[in-house]
Amino acid sequence: MPEPSQLGANPLSEIDRVVHEPARLMVLSQLYVVESADFLFVQKQTGLTQGNLSSHMRKLEAAGYVEVEKTFVGKRPRTLLRLTDTGRQAVEQYVASMKPLLDVFPDP
Repeated sequence: MPEPSQLGANPLSEIDRVVHEPARLMVLSQLYVVESADFLFVQKQTGLTQGNLSSHMRKLEAAGYVEVEKTFVGKRPRTLLRLTDTGRQAVEQYVASMKPLLDVFPDP
């Protein structure tokens, strides 16, 4: 287990803030384990409102972490969300960056 002094002066300065935001981390966690997911499914899984999820999706899409595909099923709109390769790498890097920070805490 690393000592806090081994982590540097500000270990959080290297954390990707786009990923670190709790709502976006929930969305990315949902998309990490599936090929793609329907907007409504992600909304239900995260408990976010439609507007809140839309706002976070715009930020994730602008960062290149998520692709948004809008189609129609019959006459009903359907929005599919997919984690990009860049997004997958960002999540993996985030996890790798957080592990040393969390390892300073004793096991519960």
